[in-house]
Amino acid sequence: MTSATELVSKAERIAVLTGAGISTASGIPDFRGPQGVWTKNPAAQAMFDIDEYVASRAVRVEAWKFRLAAPVWTAEPNAGHLALVALEKQGRLAGLATQNIDGLHEKAGSSPALIHELHGTVRYVDCLSCARRIPMEEVLPRLAAGDEDPACEVCGGILKSATVSFGQSLDPAVLDAAAAATRSADLFLAIGTSLQVYPAAGLCDHALNAGIPLIVVNAQPTPYDEDATAVLTTPIETTLPALVG
Repeated sequence: MTSATELVSKAERIAVLTGAGISTASGIPDFRGPQGVWTKNPAAQAMFDIDEYVASRAVRVEAWKFRLAAPVWTAEPNAGHLALVALEKQGRLAGLATQNIDGLHEKAGSSPALIHELHGTVRYVDCLSCARRIPMEEVLPRLAAGDEDPACEVCGGILKSATVSFGQSLDPAVLDAAAAATRSADLFLAIGTSLQVYPAAGLCDHALNAGIPLIVVNAQPTPYDEDATAVLTTPIETTLPALVG
């Protein structure tokens, strides 16, 4: 912790990548942890596969049930999110790339211009046919009223949360912006992510290839632990505030 604290205190530009682990203290389960969504129910992965989602109404029905009941609608940012807001107020946040789709960074007060939502957001819905995008809050009442698989009201196409599923590509512009922010930094923090999903995890490579120190803050081991300057496994909601000061 001492070396990590020194690195953070001396850094002038810090780039950050966050994963599901930063939101678990807000009541949102991760995917691969001991209490993760996929750990407890491996079959749930079908809801996050674009081919299965498009091909199966049953999968879509389950996915919409999952979205309607998701804790994200009542979740509040925790001390980990707020520590990154504090880092921004210090003028030291180069960019905040996130694998999370919950929108809690913005809700905490991080500037949208600095947030790069690599895997999209659950707070909007896309039509897979006409590409129309609408707020999720316009669709949730239809679910509550009994529409199990709501279709686009304009073209009748399949609706899906504006998130990146397996089989879909990340937005190149978002990924490029996150990579540029990483390369512009003098310290890179990977927080609450297993660093197993690419290309998001590849941001660590951008940092390491540029000679930028990497700090990993995650409860479970990651493939980048050996290359990191410091690895912290303590709770994110207490570790980040202590690091940022």
